Amino acid sequence: MSKQRKYILLSLLPTLALLLAFTFYPFLQGVVMAFQNYVLFDLTNVQFIGLQNFETAFRDAKFLAALENSAYWVFVSLGLQFLIGLSLALVLRKPFRGRGIYQGFVFYSWALSGFLIGLIWKWMFNSQIGVINDLLMRTGLIETRIGFLSDPKWAMTSVIVANVWYGVAFFAIMLLAALQSVPADLYEAADMDGAGGLRKFFNVTFPYILPTVIATTLLRAIWIFNDPSIIYGLTNGGPAGTTHILSSLMLEKIIYGGDYGMASAIGVIMILILMLYTVFYLLATKSEKAGDF
Repeated sequence: MSKQRKYILLSLLPTLALLLAFTFYPFLQGVVMAFQNYVLFDLTNVQFIGLQNFETAFRDAKFLAALENSAYWVFVSLGLQFLIGLSLALVLRKPFRGRGIYQGFVFYSWALSGFLIGLIWKWMFNSQIGVINDLLMRTGLIETRIGFLSDPKWAMTSVIVANVWYGVAFFAIMLLAALQSVPADLYEAADMDGAGGLRKFFNVTFPYILPTVIATTLLRAIWIFNDPSIIYGLTNGGPAGTTHILSSLMLEKIIYGGDYGMASAIGVIMILILMLYTVFYLLATKSEKAGDF
């Protein structure tokens, strides 16, 4: 080895050591625990039980409900975040008076943590002192206060509203950056061909920003699927588990039951779902051709 290569290797060793200690080792340990009867309050009885944790999970109605909720949570949240974020990016792309202030308001939510956002919206949705119930009653849209977080009919919708408000900023930031990189001469050529606004969007703008759309939707779907912070801050999975997704159910198994084996099994299932989703999504969107004209 040359001195330069040895120096590079030695420089990488601290980073590799941290990755092994805080990423790869916990991941491998979690996979092992998924096949064990690992309960925090009964550590003397830890043993390998094969696929029993996975069988128990798929026979559990609470797990199946959380699995269904996860799909609904990701699909609706992602769709609304993308559409609203793209609309805001298209508006903010053109200069106008006070654009910087509007951008600050739009991007503000992304600076907050998910758990803090959950707490903020929890107060807003409060059935007694919440501002949302107050506004709805003042405008005459409702006559009695709604228990947004205590009523199973409203709970999932409420947490999705909070999640959409949180994630819109991410799409607005990323798509605005992509829109500002579209060459002006492409629009000039489209104008010379007599293209209207919609035709320019679908034939020029959208194909050009498609790589960003693919990357952002893929990443955001993974983040939404994995992140239980908003649900944990708003409802903690309630009422009666109706807002649990897989990641929040996994936290419940650890915090309230100390069942690291079952929680790890749920984590492994989540990893497998995300792997299948990623492969299917990239194949369906033909990402290797994204951006070609």
